[in-house]
Amino acid sequence: MSDTLIITEIYASIQGESSYAGLPCTFVRLTGCPLRCRWCDTTYGFYGGTETSLSDILSSVKKLGVSLVELTGGEPLAQKNCPSLAKALIDEGHKVLIETGGSEDVSSLDPNVHIIMDIKCPGSQMHEKNRWENLNHLKPTDEIKMVLADRADFEWAMLKIKEHRLTERFKVLLSPAFGLLKPKDLAEWIVAEKLDVRLNLQQHKYIWHPRAKGV
Repeated sequence: MSDTLIITEIYASIQGESSYAGLPCTFVRLTGCPLRCRWCDTTYGFYGGTETSLSDILSSVKKLGVSLVELTGGEPLAQKNCPSLAKALIDEGHKVLIETGGSEDVSSLDPNVHIIMDIKCPGSQMHEKNRWENLNHLKPTDEIKMVLADRADFEWAMLKIKEHRLTERFKVLLSPAFGLLKPKDLAEWIVAEKLDVRLNLQQHKYIWHPRAKGV
């Protein structure tokens, strides 16, 4: 059907990342992802899922009663009907966030969608998949996220921030890869280099088990 998407799960929790961290949020996890980042924590979303009509997705979100909604994955933009879902949620009065891995085109998203776009660092082993032209379609209020595994990733991130003037154009989040880079180390590097970025911790992994689903 033309108005369906493959959904892994829909649930309400606390937003764990971004400038919206700590707020109640409904998560709509779309199935599938073309990337294979070595620290991915949602590999269960690569396959399976349930084909679900747009109207049923909207109904499920409405029943949860949380106005902030994030579309995530997997890679939500790997499904062609994702922009239509985002627009439908906006039309129903929701604030819509989308977390995208940065390898898919973001230009078809409604301008009211708040984009949180990953730029993959070398430590992810997916950095050659970055779609740099997406930067031309982001708004100043959108967010760039980089997940770092080590000091080499940090040095690479600083180069890309300077090359693309990222902190002048967008909000920039630097995240330590959970279990690989200590938050304390990244915090100290950010302060030492006087970077105008936000340290971005995955709050849900400190509240619940790092591999817990539905949170």
